[in-house]
Amino acid sequence: MSAAAPMPTLMLVPTGIGCAIGGYAGDALPSARLLAAASGCLITHPNVLNGASLYWSDPRIHYVEGYGLDRFAAGEWLLRPVRRQRIGLLLDAGIEPELAQRQIQVAEACRATLGLEIGPVLSTDVPLGVHLEQGASGASWGSLERPDALLRAGERLRNAGATAIAVVARFPEDPQSAELAAYRQGSGVDALAGAEAVISHLLVRHLQIPCAHAPALGPLPLDPHLDPRAAAEELGYTFLACVLVGLSRAPDLVPAGQGMVEGNGLRADQLGAVVVPEGALGGEALLAAVARNVPVIAVANPSVLAVTPQALGMAEAVLPAASYCEAAGLVLALREGLAPASLQRPLPRLS
Repeated sequence: MSAAAPMPTLMLVPTGIGCAIGGYAGDALPSARLLAAASGCLITHPNVLNGASLYWSDPRIHYVEGYGLDRFAAGEWLLRPVRRQRIGLLLDAGIEPELAQRQIQVAEACRATLGLEIGPVLSTDVPLGVHLEQGASGASWGSLERPDALLRAGERLRNAGATAIAVVARFPEDPQSAELAAYRQGSGVDALAGAEAVISHLLVRHLQIPCAHAPALGPLPLDPHLDPRAAAEELGYTFLACVLVGLSRAPDLVPAGQGMVEGNGLRADQLGAVVVPEGALGGEALLAAVARNVPVIAVANPSVLAVTPQALGMAEAVLPAASYCEAAGLVLALREGLAPASLQRPLPRLS
């Protein structure tokens, strides 16, 4: 008998909430690769896949920015796989010249060594003015002083032929802060992630093309006690390489009303499972999937949130998993048409 057909699966690790797996740059990549192998088709967002200078290309994994992923899960947008995207590079006018040149050199390196199609490169007409904030829960978020400048530059890139956009904004930094020291040593929340999500959400909502963000920051002093999960963020001068690789084959975002040739895209009604941290079940994509009766696999992956199946009154509708290894087993069972309950003991009687 031939192998089961791929089962599109959504993997969510919300940004800026300090997940034990996925709270750092690219540390959820091994879990994503495992789920891609189990499902044959994994749809996830840049927070899961971006590893700064590190990345992993897999044709079974679809790189979809969070706002686009929400629209897909709601059935409003379809995902159309492509062979390549032409990536426009959008630089914040607030980036110092030497640091901006580092970003351009990363783009040149990706053209020369990976064969990516990149260009044009444009700067915003005024600095974006990124501000970082932290909520009462400990989750990070942020704001822009000049979102209008971001959107204008995005429009210029799209009009110049870019089919995807990588944006690099200058982020405030305090190398001596206690919060940064704790994060580098394996505790706390990524202070940048929430603001990054704001930037990419704005562009995708406005332009309806794939976009992702990399922060512009100065290099940090060597820390001999660095947590392994933080190491990917300290390998080079920029975080841009993984974004360019991810966007290079990110699927097109197609409004559902336009339709697509059968077999040439992904629709929300094809989803076979959603994998999400057990304490982060309140997101728009997850709730849209629940409304469609898509099986939800809640993985033990602690964060600063506590939006649990019990808190939402849906504990009986969720499949618990102690790890992403167990979640992959449940995905594979669903893909093969096995009832997950049949794998448990004792097996309840029907009457």
